[in-house]
Amino acid sequence: MESLLVCKEAPDFTEQAVYPDGEIRTFKLSEQRGKYFVLLFYPLDFSYLCPAEIIAFDKHYEEFRKRNCEIAAVSVDSVYTHVAFVNRKRSEGGIGHLSFPLI
Repeated sequence: MESLLVCKEAPDFTEQAVYPDGEIRTFKLSEQRGKYFVLLFYPLDFSYLCPAEIIAFDKHYEEFRKRNCEIAAVSVDSVYTHVAFVNRKRSEGGIGHLSFPLI
């Protein structure tokens, strides 16, 4: 069965995000139009499996960029939880520095 959303443009949304420079800024999906974009959805910061997936995307970030593709990760956590997540070392259960925003 074919999905009704495959090849359809995602609806626009605006939300606060933590960017690679550590700043909290507004993310707006419509500003990403014209390039490929991966929205990586995950349940929670500081969960057991999610950091491994996020780190894997981060390790391959430059490969995505070479293909005119950007990435952002999305969870239900607050932007302040995201700040704590990126400020904690990976060896201590955090995510450390990322090359893309957490929304």
